[in-house]
Amino acid sequence: MSKLKKRPRFKNEDEERKFWLKNDSSDFIDWKNSKAGLFPNLKPSVKSISIRLPEMMLSKLKILANKSYIPYQSLIKLYLNERLEQEKV
Repeated sequence: MSKLKKRPRFKNEDEERKFWLKNDSSDFIDWKNSKAGLFPNLKPSVKSISIRLPEMMLSKLKILANKSYIPYQSLIKLYLNERLEQEKV
């Protein structure tokens, strides 16, 4: 195997993201000796948004969520995720 290049230091995530879009990681990392990492406490970043829904729709969502014993916002996220999976996004 050829000698690996030294990985540069980055000022921020945007700089690092741009670098990895243009460079092949196998030039910098020996993937054959890599091990899978476990991050049990890692939580995905979330962003709060406002969305306007008809009152009747929100009422129906709350009833469905109550029947499923989950918060209605979690139910909305589940529905959105299912749709994204269907669309293969």
